[in-house]
Amino acid sequence: MSLIAHLLAGIGRRVLAALATIGRVVLFAARAFSHMVRPPFYGRELLNALLHIGWLSLPVVGMTAIFTGAALALQIYAGGSRFDAQAVVPQIVALGIVRELGPVLVGLMIAARVTSSIAAEIATMKVTEQIDALTTLSTHPMKYLVAPRVLAALICVPVLVGLGDIIGILGGYTVAVNNLDFNGAVYIRNTVDFLEPLDVISSLVKGAVFGVIAATMGCYAGMQSGRGAQGVGRATKSSVEAASVLILAANVALTGAFFSL
Repeated sequence: MSLIAHLLAGIGRRVLAALATIGRVVLFAARAFSHMVRPPFYGRELLNALLHIGWLSLPVVGMTAIFTGAALALQIYAGGSRFDAQAVVPQIVALGIVRELGPVLVGLMIAARVTSSIAAEIATMKVTEQIDALTTLSTHPMKYLVAPRVLAALICVPVLVGLGDIIGILGGYTVAVNNLDFNGAVYIRNTVDFLEPLDVISSLVKGAVFGVIAATMGCYAGMQSGRGAQGVGRATKSSVEAASVLILAANVALTGAFFSL
């Protein structure tokens, strides 16, 4: 019995530690949002974050989307040919990209590129005592470092998701027209007629949520990092892991909220 009690106690400690971490992250995100709407505002930091998160992420997002759309079209055509259903390629590609693959892949790319960068940058600033210097200069680190990055992600990632959706559909169109002998005009008409406004809205809302998750986890891991190079490495790794898992979990929740019957 003592062994069982010891195992249960260990599980209980881990559960309580996980719940405490979730609570700290939620409070951290709430403080970040509160600093977004209270002056002073740091416009230069926001512009730098918009450039880093939005514009500089566009190439990797575009390449990911176009290859995904092309591969999806080939897979759907190959699967549909078994049931003489090749004609549904435009509709399924559009639905798959806009509802799921577009926002999820963009979110994961942002987690890989932006979350890791934010965590490493802020953790390095903590190690080199730059955050302490900000406090000494009466500059709140949450307002100067965290709020602009979270706000920039909230603005940029839905735009990236929308562009990724378009590029992904274009990838499917290119393969279907050039390799699978689809008529281009018919393909576009089927795509436009099949998509509904709710599909596009859900995609953009997912992008906003995923962007907030990615930026928040990067900032949180950086602010909570330990001292030294190992602390920076652990912060970077844990931020990407947490952001990726939370993005996938949030995708399930949002899909259920938008499309549950």
